[in-house]
Amino acid sequence: MSALTLRLRERISQRIDMSPFTPQGLAGKSANDIARMSIWLGNRPLACGELFAIDGGASDRLYIQSDSDRLDSIGANLKGGSIHVEGSAGAYLGCGMRDGVIRVSGNAGLGAGCAMSGGRLIIDGNAGDFLGGAITGERQGMRGGTILLKGNAGDRAGDLLRRGTLLIAGDCGDYCASRMVAGTLVVLGQTGAQSGLAMRRGSLILTREPASMPATFNDNGTHALNFLTLLTQSFEDTAFSALKERGKRVRRWLGDLSCDGKGEILVWE
Repeated sequence: MSALTLRLRERISQRIDMSPFTPQGLAGKSANDIARMSIWLGNRPLACGELFAIDGGASDRLYIQSDSDRLDSIGANLKGGSIHVEGSAGAYLGCGMRDGVIRVSGNAGLGAGCAMSGGRLIIDGNAGDFLGGAITGERQGMRGGTILLKGNAGDRAGDLLRRGTLLIAGDCGDYCASRMVAGTLVVLGQTGAQSGLAMRRGSLILTREPASMPATFNDNGTHALNFLTLLTQSFEDTAFSALKERGKRVRRWLGDLSCDGKGEILVWE
């Protein structure tokens, strides 16, 4: 069956909850069925067909064509299949996704990959605050899977990161890896102030020293860490593949000593 395509008909001034539009949520529905589905635009329900031009029927591949940053919760709780966004996405992209692939050709709003536990999220542009972070009120952020961001991230990327791999090719804002519980966060660009604040465990791996880190991190000097060889080999065919040329020697800081103190910030020499 051909892929399903949703094309936003015109610019919108209010936000849309896109969480019902996943391969699982649309299974067995025809284009007419999907056009009749109720969708919330701000605080009022409308038929999906009033907002989107619909082509094809339900399948394991969904394409969304939109330049709007007001399409929220695209791919929320995705369990399989793929979603391709040709344009930008709003807040909470891939929130709680468990499996499958989401790819965005433009930018994403705040909270992308919040609480995801599996799958692969690829953003070709920039992302807002709390990339791979926690849903408000929860004590764990990203719990598995991989996020690959080719642009820059906002503040608190990897906040409360519990498990999984978060890769940022550009710069990252303040409080990167804040309250990190475990997992791996790699940043190729510059990170902002207070990187690793309240970090308990896990690895924040950088190509340059952060603008600042908490005073409660302990400088452990330079080390040759063999696991970096295996880690960088897993980055083949990504923007991070060149990291294998950097070798395994890094400068290591341990912290945050005000918490468990078992996290690490590693900076390639």
